[in-house]
Amino acid sequence: MPTAQSVLDELKSLGSETYRKTYARHGIPLDRTFGVSNADLKTLAKSIAKPLKKSPGELQALALDLYDTGNLDAMDLAGILADGRLMSRRELQRWAENSHGMSMIAEHTVPWVAVEGPHAHHMATEWITSKRDFIASSGWRTYAGMLVVTPDDALDLAEIERLLALVEKKILTVEGRHRYTMNGFVISVGSYVTPLLPLAKATAARIGQVSVDMGETACEVPLASAYIAKMEASGKQGQKRETIRC
Repeated sequence: MPTAQSVLDELKSLGSETYRKTYARHGIPLDRTFGVSNADLKTLAKSIAKPLKKSPGELQALALDLYDTGNLDAMDLAGILADGRLMSRRELQRWAENSHGMSMIAEHTVPWVAVEGPHAHHMATEWITSKRDFIASSGWRTYAGMLVVTPDDALDLAEIERLLALVEKKILTVEGRHRYTMNGFVISVGSYVTPLLPLAKATAARIGQVSVDMGETACEVPLASAYIAKMEASGKQGQKRETIRC
């Protein structure tokens, strides 16, 4: 069975200076990434997971060890390998805590595994109230992910309405990625929760274009109202997905 260190060595060999610089532009410290492409991560994940298919406990343990290294590539790989259904609240909390300074992890890897497990709602609502922006960002992304995969009749529509009102009230008082993920929550409500489509559209119209410093990247903050309208026009509004993983 591979160890966290042997996998780190493999990741280092796959690293690229080009990707390291790309990740740095997204705010990732250079000393915390080898610069492994997403394609290479997925290929490596398959090679690790296949022989451990009959040993889910060992694979899960490896994923947890990889995440604890604090290396971006290893943490990202951990999210690919981990089974969110096996994650405890304590483990999810540790993953959220350790995503500090790593928006790619806080907003993607952590929500990926959280949404898959039984603690998604508890963690999302708890994280959203955090005074630490990166934890709150994980919360908004996790709740938004729940909307993508959960049937409308299994959602707490009243709670989602309250969260839309909270976004409208607070979005200009928070910073950076926290603001970005609040905007994304409005988009997810409008795109995937049909009963609340009119309210999401009204909220999106009132918050308008959200401004976030995206650093030295070409990334832009989507206009919520335009994004929701595009989903409607495509006929995809309200169509649920099986996973939020990409």
